[in-house]
Amino acid sequence: QVQLVQSGGGSVQTGGSLRLSCTIFGYIYIDSCLTWFRQAPGKEREGVAVQDDDGSSNYSDSVKGRFTISRDYAKNTLFLEMTSLKPEDTGIYYCAAGPLSCAHLLLPPGRFTYWGQGTQVTVSS
Repeated sequence: QVQLVQSGGGSVQTGGSLRLSCTIFGYIYIDSCLTWFRQAPGKEREGVAVQDDDGSSNYSDSVKGRFTISRDYAKNTLFLEMTSLKPEDTGIYYCAAGPLSCAHLLLPPGRFTYWGQGTQVTVSS
């Protein structure tokens, strides 16, 4: 039984930084296409960062240069380091996993089977 458990959400001011964590329990059963999504109020859920099993990563244009996805292999934990935060980064952030081969691309949320519970990120101006 695979579970993704998130932590690290909160509120920061514009220009601040925040780190989100996603610990994957039962990771032995899946190991592919680890992705961070976010959903702003009134908007569709969108992928912002992905790390495939080969360690490659990719980002949406809106977060490139500001967000970094990384992985602690020993702890089966995925991180999203967010810097230079803007009010438009506000939303609920989710981690997700396949099983899926994403070929370094940000895929639609409907392709993913396993999801974290979501955590609120609020950036005030």
